[in-house]
Amino acid sequence: MSDTEQRTLSGAAIGTAAGGVVGAVAGDTPMGLAIGAAARAAGGYLYDRHEKSKENAYKEGYKTGKKSK
Repeated sequence: MSDTEQRTLSGAAIGTAAGGVVGAVAGDTPMGLAIGAAARAAGGYLYDRHEKSKENAYKEGYKTGKKSK
């Protein structure tokens, strides 16, 4: 699995668990599961994009620094 797939899947798993608890308390467990999974999967994907952006910025800065020597 790629980093993106791992972060998205782990986000969905955490969201499913949390959504199940909230859904059970609210009286609609299946809806809570679905909403939790979707929200956390999106969050995991966005986190992955952020991490990759930081990594790319670091690599570009490192490359620029090597050129200036």
